[in-house]
Amino acid sequence: MTTDSIEQLLIEGVQELYYTEQQLVDSLGTLSEETSIQAASHAFADHREATEQQVQRLEQVFEALGEEPEAREDIVVTAMLDEHRQFSGENDGEVLDRYNMAVGQKTEHYEIAAYGNLASLAEKTGNDEAADLLVETLREEQDALDQLTEASEQFDEQQIASD
Repeated sequence: MTTDSIEQLLIEGVQELYYTEQQLVDSLGTLSEETSIQAASHAFADHREATEQQVQRLEQVFEALGEEPEAREDIVVTAMLDEHRQFSGENDGEVLDRYNMAVGQKTEHYEIAAYGNLASLAEKTGNDEAADLLVETLREEQDALDQLTEASEQFDEQQIASD
C-alpha cells in the first residue's frame, strides 16, 4: 500500500475505523449474548449502542475531511473476528467468558491506539473538527476499556472467592 501524503494516511485510517466500527456493532451484540458474566454482558451491550453512535460520528469525520464515507477492510480486525468465531464455536462456559472479556479489552486497546493516532494526524493536518470528533470517540473507547477491565477484575475476584 502506497500512500502519498499525511492527509491520505488520515483518510485511509478513518476508512479502516469505519469498517472496524461497523463490524463491531454486530460483534458486540454477539459478545453480550454469549457472555454469562452480567457486568461484562452489560458492558458489551452498552458499548454496542455507543458504537452505533461512533459509526455516525465517523460519517461526520468524513464530512469534515470532504470525503464520502467509505469502509476499508482492516485485516487486523477481520483476523480478530475470525479468531473469535472459531474460539466461540469450540468453547463455552467460564473459558468463553474469560476469552470474551480479553477479546473486548484487546479490541478496545486497538481502537484507542487507532483513534489516538488519527486524532493526532487530524490535528497535524489542520482538520480541527475531525480531530475533535476523533478525540470524543477516543474518550468513549477509554471508558469502555475501563468498564471491561472492572468487569474482568470482578470476575477474577469471584473466581478466587469460590475456590
